[in-house]
Amino acid sequence: MCGIFAYLNYQVTRTRKEIYETLVKGLLRLEYRGYDSAGIAVDGPKKTSNDNTICIIKTKGKVKALDEELYKKDSLDLEEKLGTHFGIAHTRWATHGEPSPVNSHPHRSDKGNEFVVIHNGIITNYKELRAYLINKGYEFESETDTEVIPKLTKYVYDNRENDGITFSTLVERVILQLEGAFALVFKSWHFPGEAVSTRRGSPLLIGVRSEQELTTDNIPIQYNSVHYNEGVQEKNSHNRPDSSSPIDCVGDGRPVEYYFASDASAIIEHTNKVLYLEDNDIAVVKAGKLSILRVKHQVGEDPVRAIMTLQMELQQIMKGNFDAFMQKEIFEQPESVVNTMRGRICFDSNTVILGGLKDHLKEIKRCRRLIVIGCGTSFHAAVATRQVLEELTELSVMVELASDFLDRNTPVFRDDVCFFISQSGETADTLMALRYCKGQGALTVGVTNTVGSSICRETDCGVHVNAGPEIGVASTKAYTSQFVALIMFALMMSEDRLSRQQRRREIIEGLRVLPELIKKVLALDKKIKAIADELYEQKSLLVMGRGFHYATCLEGALKIKEITYMHSEGILAGELKHGPLALIDKDMPVIMIIMRDACYTKCQNALQQVTARSGRPIILCCQDDPEISQMAYHTIELPHTVDCLQGILSVIPLQLLSFHLAVLRGYDVDFPRNLAKSVTVE
Repeated sequence: MCGIFAYLNYQVTRTRKEIYETLVKGLLRLEYRGYDSAGIAVDGPKKTSNDNTICIIKTKGKVKALDEELYKKDSLDLEEKLGTHFGIAHTRWATHGEPSPVNSHPHRSDKGNEFVVIHNGIITNYKELRAYLINKGYEFESETDTEVIPKLTKYVYDNRENDGITFSTLVERVILQLEGAFALVFKSWHFPGEAVSTRRGSPLLIGVRSEQELTTDNIPIQYNSVHYNEGVQEKNSHNRPDSSSPIDCVGDGRPVEYYFASDASAIIEHTNKVLYLEDNDIAVVKAGKLSILRVKHQVGEDPVRAIMTLQMELQQIMKGNFDAFMQKEIFEQPESVVNTMRGRICFDSNTVILGGLKDHLKEIKRCRRLIVIGCGTSFHAAVATRQVLEELTELSVMVELASDFLDRNTPVFRDDVCFFISQSGETADTLMALRYCKGQGALTVGVTNTVGSSICRETDCGVHVNAGPEIGVASTKAYTSQFVALIMFALMMSEDRLSRQQRRREIIEGLRVLPELIKKVLALDKKIKAIADELYEQKSLLVMGRGFHYATCLEGALKIKEITYMHSEGILAGELKHGPLALIDKDMPVIMIIMRDACYTKCQNALQQVTARSGRPIILCCQDDPEISQMAYHTIELPHTVDCLQGILSVIPLQLLSFHLAVLRGYDVDFPRNLAKSVTVE
């Protein structure tokens, strides 16, 4: 969804050009979130020492177009040095109103730019607020929901009871009138050099860089160690915050820089010290001092926060020698699955310990059923592991799409355990389902890839998949890491079941060799590229399988439609005669997944039905399977592993195929149209 980036330098001299470059680079780091327009707001030129103005520059299209537009403003001296300055920037993904400069952010309160705002999320009561403000004489220039926020801010400011209102109090009064989800950053020439930001339901974090070493004196902000802390075993895991002591949030006249962003990837090149805001926090930077307030907070209820140290490195969000982030992330999977397992599996003793769950393990083992909830790729990871979860835990396992789960008002009980899977940890539908289940008294477990995310903070316990930053909109390595994390949970749950020990040993041995097998699959890239050369002009593609591979079909079809814009459908092979067989002819490309497992014979029957109707199947099969190879138009032979892990190996050729198809069709692989990486609205 939309990307927020803002930069405040306090007593750290920067030229206007350097400030522009910082803002633009921040937006470039957020491009993967999906957007259709961009804009910034900075201080305008001063004619006198008391002259405060704001300059807004907005464009439709890519950040590159905005960057070019910045240097066309002849009235702005690029070499002007600014000791203290606050600039805001934004990439917009259209929800209300078509992509255009006037609908782009920042939005302003009036033609004098008294208040400007950038926003991620949706304001659900904007029509009522808009009608009220129009009735009060305020003029609107865009079709967006966001514009009501700066207009409402000016209305509250114009009708204040006295001249002593603070910027933070003003913002608090405004957000109390807003319904929906939002992350907001405010700028005003009434409060020069001052920044106010807040969030409710959308992510926002603040990076801090000081010229002096952070101390532990007089601290109002600290961090409560959360349930995802998995101990010494994982101290080297990716994205793991350190267990730092409470620290001073710098200020008191000392030089300092602050970075506000939707995602840590926009901040990591500047600082690894970050503070994650929680819902209804109001962060205020005034005279270089950062304070965290709470909406309607009372005495004795000051928020408890912390500066966390990111373990992410800049090279993790760079393409390196690859042509696209998606390609890089596909080829990172041998390492990402190792990072998911590191410190958690002891292959010598066949033990699995997920530190984030161990304090709740007895409660989980006493539960009546498991409910696994996600959206898109995360939902497919749940489907892929449902069978082995049922087998090893001997519990009933429900797998739910978060949006449908909420639409049905599904019964949830106190003896249920609910898993919430999300790469970003901010997926709006999944987050709403989490809050619903908590309200029913169920134990909640998060499976995320983002430390400090909303799902991470709001669940009772959880597992970080530690896949590392994933920039490409189409998820690849996060899927396989989620897959492995859920397998490890099943192994941990069955450790004391004697009847399952042989099965557990098979799976653990499969996990041990999994990274090497993934490397062998990646070595098939050229062969997969050759198949893509034959398929890229097709308009439709079917992906068919059953058993452990039904989820692979769903995920492979999703990848293809996401980035190639081809129609693709994942089909359960057992349903072939109940409708999909009507689509089969010599012109319909069909990919079939046929592995040597319990469904092998049934899949062979489906293959016979396809070839009998002149179908030309491309088959993903095990190595040395001549019976299948004879019936295939093309084969992609994969290493054999234990059945419940084979889906990790079989999904990778489909990831590679979708990548090559998109490139051949001339599309931007990392930024597919109409899609966003982090879906923070329902």
